[in-house]
Amino acid sequence: MTSVQLVVVGGGPGGYAAAFLGADLGLSVALVDPEASPGGVCVYRGCIPSKALLHVATLIDESRRAKAWGVDFGEPKVDLAKLREFKNNVVKRNTAGTSQLVKARKIQYLQGLAEIVDAHQLRVKPTGGGAGVEIQFEHAILATGSTPAIPASLQLPGEGDPRVMDSTSALDLPDIPRSLLVVGGGYIGLELGTVYATLGSAVTIVEMTPGLLPGADRDLVDVLAKRVARNMKDVLLETRVVQMKADAKAVRVTMEGKADPKEQPFDRVLVAVGRRPSSDIPGLDRTRVQVDDRGFIMVDEQRRTHEPSIFAIGDVVGEPMLAHKASHEGRVAVEVIAGENVAFAPRAIPAVVFTDPELAWAGLTESQAAKEERNVSIAKFPWGASGRAATLDRTDGLTKLLLDPESERLLGVGIVGPGAGELIAEGVLAIEMGANATDLKLSIHPHPTLTETVMEAAEVFFGQATHVYRPKRG
Repeated sequence: MTSVQLVVVGGGPGGYAAAFLGADLGLSVALVDPEASPGGVCVYRGCIPSKALLHVATLIDESRRAKAWGVDFGEPKVDLAKLREFKNNVVKRNTAGTSQLVKARKIQYLQGLAEIVDAHQLRVKPTGGGAGVEIQFEHAILATGSTPAIPASLQLPGEGDPRVMDSTSALDLPDIPRSLLVVGGGYIGLELGTVYATLGSAVTIVEMTPGLLPGADRDLVDVLAKRVARNMKDVLLETRVVQMKADAKAVRVTMEGKADPKEQPFDRVLVAVGRRPSSDIPGLDRTRVQVDDRGFIMVDEQRRTHEPSIFAIGDVVGEPMLAHKASHEGRVAVEVIAGENVAFAPRAIPAVVFTDPELAWAGLTESQAAKEERNVSIAKFPWGASGRAATLDRTDGLTKLLLDPESERLLGVGIVGPGAGELIAEGVLAIEMGANATDLKLSIHPHPTLTETVMEAAEVFFGQATHVYRPKRG
């Protein structure tokens, strides 16, 4: 029997952030995960490997576009084995780093699957077999994450077919198929579709709703959609897959909606319609922890479940399913366990779609404001008026601010364009600090940079932007 003050179940960005902070605050900590090192889905099968591949895709795309600038590299040659090795080495470097931090903090790392015995005890079954380990704990944090969701209608009969992939198998780059169907026009489908299209696949995207990235503001998505339409073989909106059959030559997919013909063959199919919470933790029913009808563990603003000794964080407690949201929740839960009076109450959780161009937003969106019938002022700065965007030959971007019309306080930021994922952090800080349009306008930004577009969007709000002429109405 091992006894600790805190045990964390799940070694992803939320779990290991919680475990590390717990150790930093002087708690005795155990961390349980099936993998040999902390990292979770994000590092092993999600954020990190996908961004490594997207970096390569961007490089290939820029090498092709360089012809217009007077530099011709010739058509890139892709060595798939080396590309996989690069991606895998990125993962190894990250997980090696987390392993070192576990040792430095003297955290007990247990590789295996956890089963809850009661509100203060769990059992760990080692991944490689052998005797289980019993852990007595004062507090536990459940950070078990999520897994790809594949509806029954998109599953082949029997044991399935390796040609029908989820995001995990797609990241393994089994080959570069001549044709690929991506089911789902959300961020996972668009990111992986971008990778395969750049590597040479003829990619078709199917999305049930009228637009890509449902939930994101249309004016931002429109910029991305134009480029997606150029790079993909086809984008079929308001279309759904109703049946898939596999034969020796292809996966034959039947669709309803705008597809023509209704049945088409594909070498591979990527199903990217979302993720489901991994809340089916053995023994959870032995506690007072409650799970809602969507499978999410129910928590309060301090991330405490209905069982006072057990907390839960990350994908397993609800949207948005983002690594940085999980990390922040993990730190909140640990601070509560350590006796601090804190809560998870962010004003802005940034979201980034790492396509080309990137799309990012934080805080209130225009679609959300319309749904809530909130009156907002919107100021937009087109990147066609940005000198830096012109030097990059990427003037198709847009920076957008949502402001309270009375107080002029910043409520939301949306950006589409190269590097939007880096630029959005300024918006997050401004929203959290309660900045207003004047604060942004008077903050001197370096020139020439894309960050200037945030300052000039604030100038647009006042009708005083240097590089666009948009007088303030009234």
